[in-house]
Amino acid sequence: MASSVVRATVRAVSKRKIQATRAALTLTPSAVHKIKQLLKDKPDHVGVKVGVRTRGCNGLSYTLEYTKTKGDSDEEVVQDGVRVFIEKKAQLTLLGTEMDYVEDKLSSEFVFNNPNIKGTCGCGESFNI
Repeated sequence: MASSVVRATVRAVSKRKIQATRAALTLTPSAVHKIKQLLKDKPDHVGVKVGVRTRGCNGLSYTLEYTKTKGDSDEEVVQDGVRVFIEKKAQLTLLGTEMDYVEDKLSSEFVFNNPNIKGTCGCGESFNI
């Protein structure tokens, strides 16, 4: 059974051009650092898995979980020693997305800067494509 990592927020990116890469998902240095920090306490887990679920007021929401193995249909992204697995259902919604980790005085969370999103809810936790 997988356990949740932390909460995540989605941002529609229309004004900023994200550079195309071969990977479905790119990670910022702060996201790489945070994932390494989270996995340090979980030696039996090999990475984190990103999924998408139907929920929230705008349709879809991303999920983050620790994972011990790569699923048969998971896409694997390896960047700076961090392994992120993308569930099959989430692969098309994540193409060209940048995963960041942001901390401020009141919260800390992973943020998905996604150029494919057409709309988000007011709180930023759900989106539609």
